[in-house]
Amino acid sequence: MRELKAAVIGAGSTYTPELIEGFIARKDSLNFQNIYLMDIIKEKLEVTGGLAERMLVSKGFKGKVVLTHDLDEALAEADYVFAQIRVGGMEARIRDEKIPLKHGLLGQETTGAGGFMNALRTVPVMLDIARRMEKLSPDAWLINFSNPSGIVSEALLNHTKVKMIGLCNCFINMHAEIAKITGTTDFDYDYIGLNHLSWVTSVRSGGKELLSALGKAAGTKMKNIPDVKYDDELLAALPAIPSSYLSYFYLRDEQLQKCLEAEKTRGEVCVELEDSLIEKYKNQALNDKPEELASRGGSLYSTAAVSVVDAIENDKNEYHVVNVKNSGVLSFLEDNDVAELKCLVNRKGAVPAAVKKPDSFYISGLMQAVKAYEKLTVRAAINGSRADALAALMVHPLIGDYHKAKAVLDEMIAANLEYLPEFA
Repeated sequence: MRELKAAVIGAGSTYTPELIEGFIARKDSLNFQNIYLMDIIKEKLEVTGGLAERMLVSKGFKGKVVLTHDLDEALAEADYVFAQIRVGGMEARIRDEKIPLKHGLLGQETTGAGGFMNALRTVPVMLDIARRMEKLSPDAWLINFSNPSGIVSEALLNHTKVKMIGLCNCFINMHAEIAKITGTTDFDYDYIGLNHLSWVTSVRSGGKELLSALGKAAGTKMKNIPDVKYDDELLAALPAIPSSYLSYFYLRDEQLQKCLEAEKTRGEVCVELEDSLIEKYKNQALNDKPEELASRGGSLYSTAAVSVVDAIENDKNEYHVVNVKNSGVLSFLEDNDVAELKCLVNRKGAVPAAVKKPDSFYISGLMQAVKAYEKLTVRAAINGSRADALAALMVHPLIGDYHKAKAVLDEMIAANLEYLPEFA
């Protein structure tokens, strides 16, 4: 095996031990000998990076671990770059959740008005990372887990030359839940959607279709999404198993009410979880990922990220669900539109598998509306266009109303100007 350099951007994140655990689990197939952990926040990097190094050393790692605040140092001659950044930190996320609620809109870090503001902050930074990679590590693969992952992928795959794959842990958790219900991992599947707007449309094993037997509620309940119950009539209207984020669209008023009644936003809960995790990470005797990290919402993140890298590096021709250009697979989207699809992954990258036309215009119609929102959001983030920003919010199925869109846009931009160079 060739020696590899990994660069983890945003390594101060409490998720980093999850990723390091993935490196350790696949050490026999991925020879990472140079691991650069980069973050702009010194204190968090020292604590999280310290645990990462202890985890590696305790498992016999003999390579080099470098903690750095220099982005270019981390990116230079890297083979794989893992991006898990949060521009503005948890404070910005909490604002993303609270401001929309004041205007009668859902506040969520990736969906609706909150996800829109997250994208405006994140896209310019991710474009800068990608353009540095074009110069410093032109052959590297960028594996992005930064939210909103689908919009970031839309921007980078259409506005840079970087080799890039967008990831999410939604499907891998859905896959695990289906395996739990069926009692086997020996099944094939069809999957269609955008990031956080997706469905499993078929589950097959032994020549039999299992979708009806599984029940439409087989989708996992993500820890970062308030749990709601689908009644039988709603389930009967769905031609597929929805990812848990679809509850924001199917039961928006109920989810909005849950957010309004909650004592704390999910971001505020995560701050408490992170503070607790950081204290545990400081323990010099700790050299394993704490079980509490599963409560953070990134379950199976490392499985998703490192298995895709393994498939690329070792030319495995495996199927994975990732964010890539549509490339003609879905007739109702443009070829350059980024979708979340089942793809064959090998040394050349990810190629979408053929997809049957969805049985429901609800799926294709909702995807078209949200894709229009995503493309307008990318344009707004790159050009600082208020017109595109307002249009993005107005076309989004969870917003729509002009007066609400204008009011929430005004307040969110004013609260985030330091992170919006184009708008400033």
